[in-house]
Parts: sequence; structure tokens; C-alpha cells
Amino acid sequence: MSSSIFNNNSGISISVSDDDSDELGRMRVRVRRKRKKYGRVRTELTRKVVRWLVKYWTVLIFVLAAGLLVFEASRIGRKPSLVVNTELSSLKRKNSLENSEVEKVKKTSDTRNLEGNLNRLDPPRCLKLLPLEELDHLDIPIDEDTSSPLKKVVYISNNDPPYKGGSSSLSWLQTNGTRFNLFTGNQTFDEREKSFKVDETAAVHCGFYSENGGFRISEKDKSFMQTCKVVVSTCAFGGGDALYQPIGMSKASLQKVCYVTFWDEITLAAQESEGIKINEDGFIGNWRVVVVRDLPFADQRLNGKIPKMLPHRLFPQAKYSIWVDSKSQFRRDPLGILEALLWRTNSVLAISEHGARSSVYDEAKAVVKKNKAKPEEVQVQLSQYSIDGLPEDKRFKGKKALSEASVIVRKHTPLTNLFMCLWFNEVVRFTSRDQLSFPYVLWRLKVLNNINMFPVCTRKDLVNSIGHIRKAKPLTI
Repeated sequence: MSSSIFNNNSGISISVSDDDSDELGRMRVRVRRKRKKYGRVRTELTRKVVRWLVKYWTVLIFVLAAGLLVFEASRIGRKPSLVVNTELSSLKRKNSLENSEVEKVKKTSDTRNLEGNLNRLDPPRCLKLLPLEELDHLDIPIDEDTSSPLKKVVYISNNDPPYKGGSSSLSWLQTNGTRFNLFTGNQTFDEREKSFKVDETAAVHCGFYSENGGFRISEKDKSFMQTCKVVVSTCAFGGGDALYQPIGMSKASLQKVCYVTFWDEITLAAQESEGIKINEDGFIGNWRVVVVRDLPFADQRLNGKIPKMLPHRLFPQAKYSIWVDSKSQFRRDPLGILEALLWRTNSVLAISEHGARSSVYDEAKAVVKKNKAKPEEVQVQLSQYSIDGLPEDKRFKGKKALSEASVIVRKHTPLTNLFMCLWFNEVVRFTSRDQLSFPYVLWRLKVLNNINMFPVCTRKDLVNSIGHIRKAKPLTI
């Protein structure tokens, strides 16, 4: 059956039959069926994959594990040196970066500290100095100490007959492994014990044991040092700290006091590389520079103890000496300091109390914690002091016996000379941390009583604290 739709005004006609309509319907049905079939296929595939994984998951894990083992075996099979070197290189690069950052921070801190403290001359807070007019007319006392039981100190050298006392085998066992050498002489343990017993005359090791022991100074410098009656000294070995000019001196001190710094050839080269030259007369500013050759110790800290503790050996004509660590700038009048710390208090030795601790045993723990000495060396030293009976909290006239020895002011008498020799020998025998041995020597040498243990604030009045600028280079001996 067919139907027609026509427009009377048009000659165009469109006819639609029932058969055509049925065909279109069948096509729509077929399309819908195809879409449904595609969805069923995808779902069925997913189900098959899931069923396969559930069925064979153990096999899959085994294959993955085997592959991982093969990879690790190939990795381990590489040359060990390549692996180690790669890891070390990575670690070195990391440490290098960290160290460079630390150095940058340290240099910045040192620069700020230098700029802030150098040449600072503020009025003293604790140190009571005489007015400048009186300092210019201050005379140096020449009186001799007649109250001391010790009248003479004899320094043992290789020209003396060998020591015959005690057991030589025991002495060797006690001194073996120490840093005694041709400069110090090999002080036996029996000699050590005998040196603390004070009679009218004392014989003691005190450096300069042999002419071949080192610490050689030119004859020209020796002649200058022979003229010094009062000396301010410091040292910088191993290319260490810079040289800071002293400030705050009176006219009298400039005329009567020697300022001497001891350098080695490493420091001399380091200073010259920075354009700092010694004048033809041997001076840089107010400092007379004495260049020492053939230092006796590989440890530069130990070399520094020679001018620090043995100025009576270096300046045989001097009556007074002031030691200042190279990390500080001396900023007061030397004669005024002698008057305030020695003459006014009737003292022969003045040294600062320790700012943080009072017990030598606590100080030993701090030294080890800060890696300033080997633990086994500190243990040997403190064990010996404990056996000898050193009190844990040794006091001296109600004050701390533990010292901070960056500034030492003293009169050169037989008793103070003996004290410094004994102190030096302890530093050589045990550790170079002189804070550990000072209370012990003070305790053993009971006849030395007129010591001025001044407070930390006085020490801060004496110097501008700069801090160590460079790390000293050790010697290879």
C-alpha cells in the first residue's frame, strides 16, 4: 500500500511506502544489537584477565622476583673499586659543599669579630690602672724575693752527668710513648717526682736540653732579647694568626718594654704572601719579629708552649714578662698591668680564672668532647692525677685553681721559673691542654702562694679577643 502527499502549487511529490518504513526499523535494531555486543566483549575480556591473575598470581610473583635477583646480581658483579670510588666521590662532594658553607660562615664570623674588636680601647671595667700621668713616671722595682725557700734553679742538659736514681726499667715504661726529645730531655718518672720537692736549689728539665734539640734563634735576635728587662710576647707558628699591634701604651712603656713575637718560616711565608714584611731592623710596628727555625715538635700547639711557658729561658735578663695568645690584641699599658696585678697585690704570678668550670675533671670531659685532645691521653693524665690525690674541685685561696691561660703576667723569680718548668714538663708528658696541668702543678708546688687568680672580666679588660683566624699547619718531623 502507498500514500501520496502533494501540493497543488508544486510539481514535486514524495512517496513513502510501508516497506521502506519496515526496512529502516530493522536497520536501527541491527545497530543497537552491535553496540550491545561490543560492550559484552569488553566486559568478558576484563573478566578473563582477572580470572587469569587469580589463577596464576604466584607464577607472576616468582617471575618478578627472579628478574629482581638477576638485576642485583649484575649490579654486584661490577668492579668494587668503581662502586666505592663513586660513593666516596659523592660523599666527598657532599662534604666539600658542607665544609665550604661552614668555612664561609666561619670566615664571615671571624671578619665581623675582627672588625668589631680590633683596636677597641674602651675604659676598663674591672682592671684598676693608674692614671696616665703616674704611669709615665712609674719605676720598675728591682727588689729580690728573700722569703722564698728556693734560691736557685739549675736546668738539666745533656752536658750534665746522667741521673742515677730510681729504677731505669720502671722509668722507661713510664716515659715511653711521650713527646720527650732532644729539646726536652727524657725526664724519667722518678725525676718528675723529685722535681716537685723544693729545697734551696732545684734541678729540673726545662727545655733546651741539647744544642741539637731545635728552636734555633739567630745571634742577632739573641742579642736583642738579652737587652729586655720587661717583655710582652706572643707567637704564631704554622702560618696561624695575624699580628695585632698593641695599643694603650704609655710613653714609658714604649721606652722600657720589649714587644716580641715568635714566628716560624711557615708563618713568615704566609705573612709575606699577604704583603706584610719585616723591616730591616727586624720590626713590624712595635713588634720585634723573631723567626725560629727547627721547631722541636710536630704539634704546633706544643711548640707554642715554649715562648708561653719558658720566657725566663728565652729572655735571661728579663725581670717581668707578659704573655698574650696570638688570638688576642694586647690593649693596656704593660707597666700599668704589672703595677695593678703584681706590685699592688704583692704577687709574683697573675693568671685568669677559668670562665666556665672549676674542676679539672670536668675540664677533661670538655676537652675530649670538643676533640681538643685524644681521649686516651686525657685518661692517662687524669688517672695519674687521681692516683696522686688531686682534689676534684681544687681551690686556691677560695678561688678557682682552674685557669684560662691566654694571658700570663709574672715576675721572674727562682720559684716562678721552677713552676713554669714543671708546668711545661707536664704538658709535654701528657697533653698540650695546659688548663689540665696548671691546678696539678699549683697543688704539688705548695710553697708558691702569692698568685693572683684574677677574674674573667679583668682578662677581658687586658685584651681584645679576635679569635683564631687560620688553622696552624702541623710539622712533619
